[in-house]
Amino acid sequence: MKVVSVSDTGLVRTNNEDCLAVFSVGKDECFVIADGMGGHAAGELASRTAVEYVQQALNDYLFDADDPQKLLKLLSFTLEKANVQVYLASLGSYRYRGMGTTLSVAVVRDGVLYVAHIGDCRIYRLHGQKLTQLTKDHTLVQDLLDQGMITPEEAINHPKRHMLIRALGENEYVMPDAFSVAIANGDVILLCSDGLYGCVEEKMIRTVLSKHKNLEECQQKLMDLAYEAGAPDNISMIIGTYEVRKNKEKS
Repeated sequence: MKVVSVSDTGLVRTNNEDCLAVFSVGKDECFVIADGMGGHAAGELASRTAVEYVQQALNDYLFDADDPQKLLKLLSFTLEKANVQVYLASLGSYRYRGMGTTLSVAVVRDGVLYVAHIGDCRIYRLHGQKLTQLTKDHTLVQDLLDQGMITPEEAINHPKRHMLIRALGENEYVMPDAFSVAIANGDVILLCSDGLYGCVEEKMIRTVLSKHKNLEECQQKLMDLAYEAGAPDNISMIIGTYEVRKNKEKS
């Protein structure tokens, strides 16, 4: 895959509580993004702790997850263990009490995207001209939407739209979402924090990803749009294009 990534403070925050990682384990491409919460030091520690744990765990155990079910179980278990790491860190100091983080992990293997997710960072797939949000936000507003208590229009500016109902570090045990999706040649995968999609509408994200074939240009355009909207939060994104390598014919 061709991949670009960036994590930016934005225009209002003085620190960056987002954290991300892009790495390979053998032929598997791995992407991790987290958005910490709990104040300056706590939020940064929470997201960094989670991302570093995931990176180490996948480096150690991804080779052993040699079929789809094992891989999904590994991703779920890794997020559960990352939660324990953040939870224990929150107990280590009074100033870290109550800290937490979102966490979304994606692994690309043999034309399939494997995902484990908790919180409200998002993973999108652009297939042709269609942009699909693959992950589901673990927020109060999404829960209200699911119950039909508010409309999509009301959700956009709901005063509690950033309130999480599931995150790492709040309790000893969490249950992440885990699933897989087939991807095709030319599909674009976007992982991002709410600092991006909270400022830039999905239709504009789709337009940018569809129009700009150069990933660096995509990344810069999306960042520019977030800044034009005021960039009140940290902005992080990972953009990757899936390309099927064709075997050369023997002469």
